[in-house]
Amino acid sequence: MAEAPHGLRILLHQHQKERTPVHISSHAERDRVLEIFRSAILQPGPPASFALQTVQDAIKPQRQTILVQDENQLLENALRTLLQELVSSAVNSGELIMQYGHSIDDKERIQGQIPRLLDIVLYLCERGHVEGGTIFQLLEDLTEMSTMRDCKEVFAYIESKQDILGKQELFGRGKLVMLRTCNQLLRRLSKANDVVFCGRIIMFLAHFFPLSERSAVNIKGVFNTSNETKYEKDAPDGISVDFNFYKTFWSLQEHFCNPGPTTLAPTKWQKFASNLMVVLDTFEAQPLSDDDGNTNNLEEEAATFSIKYLTSSKLMGLELKDPSFRRHILVQCLILFDYFKAPGKNDKDGPSESMKEEIKSCEERVRKLLQVIPPKGKEFLHCIEHILEREKNWVWWKRDGCPPFEKQPVEKKTGQDGVKRRRPRWRLGNKELSQLWKWADQNPNALTDPQRVRTPSVMEYWKPMAEDMDISAGIEAEYHHKNNRVYCWKGLRFSARQDLEGFSRFTENGIEGVVPPELLPSEVRSKYHAKPSERSKRAKKEEEAKGATQQVEEHQNTTPAAENENGVNADLEDSVAPIETDASVNISESGAPTPDENQKQSPDTEMDKEAGQSEMEGEVGVEAGMIDGETDAEGEPDPAS
Repeated sequence: MAEAPHGLRILLHQHQKERTPVHISSHAERDRVLEIFRSAILQPGPPASFALQTVQDAIKPQRQTILVQDENQLLENALRTLLQELVSSAVNSGELIMQYGHSIDDKERIQGQIPRLLDIVLYLCERGHVEGGTIFQLLEDLTEMSTMRDCKEVFAYIESKQDILGKQELFGRGKLVMLRTCNQLLRRLSKANDVVFCGRIIMFLAHFFPLSERSAVNIKGVFNTSNETKYEKDAPDGISVDFNFYKTFWSLQEHFCNPGPTTLAPTKWQKFASNLMVVLDTFEAQPLSDDDGNTNNLEEEAATFSIKYLTSSKLMGLELKDPSFRRHILVQCLILFDYFKAPGKNDKDGPSESMKEEIKSCEERVRKLLQVIPPKGKEFLHCIEHILEREKNWVWWKRDGCPPFEKQPVEKKTGQDGVKRRRPRWRLGNKELSQLWKWADQNPNALTDPQRVRTPSVMEYWKPMAEDMDISAGIEAEYHHKNNRVYCWKGLRFSARQDLEGFSRFTENGIEGVVPPELLPSEVRSKYHAKPSERSKRAKKEEEAKGATQQVEEHQNTTPAAENENGVNADLEDSVAPIETDASVNISESGAPTPDENQKQSPDTEMDKEAGQSEMEGEVGVEAGMIDGETDAEGEPDPAS
C-alpha cells in the first residue's frame, strides 16, 4: 500500500487539529507551556524527579491539586502540538522519529526526544496528575504521522509499556483509543508482506484486553469469505500435471473458507467428500521420504513464511513434494472436522449419522498421513491435537455467552454498621480453655469425675496386648498391637512410672515381656516369666511380712519349747508340709515360683488335699507358712519328709 509523504501527513494532521476546538487563551500562554516541556525533555534523570514540577510550572495558577477539565484540555493540546513539531523536525532532518534529538543517557538507556516526552506524559498519567487518556491520544497521533517503518519502532515502545498502559486507572480511559489505533495500523499493513507485524499487533491486543472482552470475540461465528483462493479454471498448454486433480485439489479451499453450507446441503457434502478422498489417495500413493523432509528446511521457511501458497498449475508437482504444503492442507482438514463436531449446534444444523461416520474415517486417514510426513511427524500431530483440544474450550465458552473469567475478591464483612469489631479477650487465652475453666468452677467434682479423660492403669492398658499373645484367641500377627509403635511407646512410659519391674523385662523379652503376668494364660506366662529374680522375690516377701510382724514374734517364742517334745516335733513336721503346699499352689497362681522350685516342696502335698481350702484362706496360710518355713523353701527339703 502506497503511503503519503511525511510532509503531506503532517499537513493533513494539522488541518485536522485546526478543526478541533482549542481552549488556549492566548498564543503567549501556549508558547510558554511548549517551552517548559521542551526544556523538560532535555533534562537527565528519571521523569519522577521533575515531571510534577513541570506540570506545576506549566499550569499557573493551578486551581486544585488535580487538574480540572479545561486545564487538562489546555495541557493535552500543548503536548500534541509539541509532538507535531518534533515529528516535523525529525522528517526534515532525515532521522528516524523515535531516535530524533539529543541522546539522553538514562540508566544505560539512550532515548530520543519523542520517547522522552512519552515517558514524562506516561508518568503523569500513571500518578493521576493529568488525565489518563492523554498518553493514548499522543500514541494515536504519533502512529498517524509515521510511516510503516517508523510505526514498527513506535509499536515497539507501546509493547514495552504494556504493563503500565494496562493498569486499571489508565485502561478504562484509553482502551477504545488503543483499539482504534491498532485497527488503523492493521488496515494500513499488507496481510501478505507484513504478516509478522500484524501478528504482533493482534498478540498485543490479546494481552492488553481481558479474556472476557466481547469486542475481540466473533460471537456470531461469521466466516471471512473475503479470503478467496483463486486458481486456474482452464488448463494451460504444456502442463505436466493432471489438471483435473489440480482443480479438485484447490476446490477444497471453497469449503475451508465457508464450511457452513457444506453440512446443510447434501450435494455439497458429497462433492467435498469425493474431492477429499481423491486428495488423500494421492498423498497416500506418493509418500514423502526423509530426504524430502531434509531438503525443505522448515526452520528456514519460517523466516520467509507467507500466509498463502501460490496456485499456479505449473507449481503443483513441486508443492506436492513439499512437507509443509501437505501439512498445511491436512491441518485445514482437521480444523474443518472439528467445526463439524463442534458442541452447541442444533440437531438440524449438525451432520447426519452417515456424515459423522464419513468424517470419522476421513479424520483417521488425515492423522495417519500427518504422522508419516517428515520430519517429526508424530510430534507435529501431537502439537496440533493439543491446540485443537484447547480450541474446544473456547467454543464452549462462546456457546455459553462468553461469561467473564475474572472473579472479584470476596470482601470481608467487618460488621453490620461497617465498624470493625474488637476481638474478644479470654481469661485463659482462648475460648476453649476459658469455657473449661468456667465449667470446672461451677462443678467442683469435675476433676474427680471418672468419665473425664484420665491416664489408664498398666493392667488396663496392656490388656489388648495380652489378648494378642493368647494363642487361643487366634488373632493374626499383622493385627497385633506390638506393630503399633505409638501404642508400645506409651505403654513403656506407663510401665516406667507404675511397674518398674515389668519395665526391666523389656531388655530381655522385648515389648511382650513388659505385659503383666496376671493378664497372660499359663502357657504364655511360663515363656516370658519363668525365672523371676531373687531380689524381686525377696522384696515381695519382705513386703508381705510387714503386715504379720506380731505372728512372727509369737511363733519364734513358741518354737524352742516345741523342740523339747519329741511328739510335738513330728506334728510340726506334718503341719509344715500342707502349709508349704498351700503356699506353693497360691504362689504359682501369682506366677512367682518356677516348676523346679515346686519339685523341691514336700511330696506329702497330695496327702493333705483336705487342708486346701478357698483361695483367700490359702493366701492367709501362705503368709504364716512362708514366714515359718522361709529357710526350708529356699534351702534343702526336710529329711523327715
